[in-house]
Amino acid sequence: MELLPIFINVRDRNCVIIGGGEVAYRKAVLLARADAAITIVSESISPQLREFCAEKNYSQVTASFDESQLIGATLVIAATDSLEVNEKISRAAKQLNIPVNVVDQPNLCSFIVPSIVDRTPIVIAISSSGSSPVLIRKIKELNETLVPGKIGDLARLLQSFRKAAKSRIKNFDARLRFWERVVDSEVAEL
Repeated sequence: MELLPIFINVRDRNCVIIGGGEVAYRKAVLLARADAAITIVSESISPQLREFCAEKNYSQVTASFDESQLIGATLVIAATDSLEVNEKISRAAKQLNIPVNVVDQPNLCSFIVPSIVDRTPIVIAISSSGSSPVLIRKIKELNETLVPGKIGDLARLLQSFRKAAKSRIKNFDARLRFWERVVDSEVAEL
C-alpha cells in the first residue's frame, strides 16, 4: 500500500483552494459536500465558481498566492495551471504541516483525492495512487452499479438501533453475530 486511506473531517473547517477555474470549481463542489468552509484564492475566478461561492457564502480572495493565505487551513488544494505556483503552494503547505493536494501532480501532494462512490453515510474511496485514473474510473463505474442506491438508508437504520443493541447484547462477539445476521437477512433487501 503506497498511501494510507483515511477520511478527514473538514466540516466547518477552512479548506483553501488556490485556483479559479473549472478544476477549482469541481474541488469546491466536492469539499462543499463535506460541509467544509472554503476559501478560494486566485487572481481570476470564473463566473461559475464566483457564483457558487456567493451562493454558499464562501470566501473569495482575488490575489496571487501568498503563503500567509494558508495560515489556519485544515487542508489545501492547488488547482492552478502553473507548475511554479503549484510547487510553491506544496512547499508552503508542507512547511506549515497542512495536508496538500496538487491536482494531477501526485509528486507534489501529501494526500490525493480518490474517486468516490457516495451513498452517504457509506462512502467508498478508490485510488491507484495517481497511477491510472482511467482504470479507477472503470472500477468506480462497477461500484456504482454493484452498491445499491439505498445502502445509505440501511446504514442509517442500523445506526438508529446500535445503542439499543449494545445495551441488550453486552457481549461484543454476540453483538457482532447479531449484526451480521441482520445484514444478511431480508431486512437489508427491504
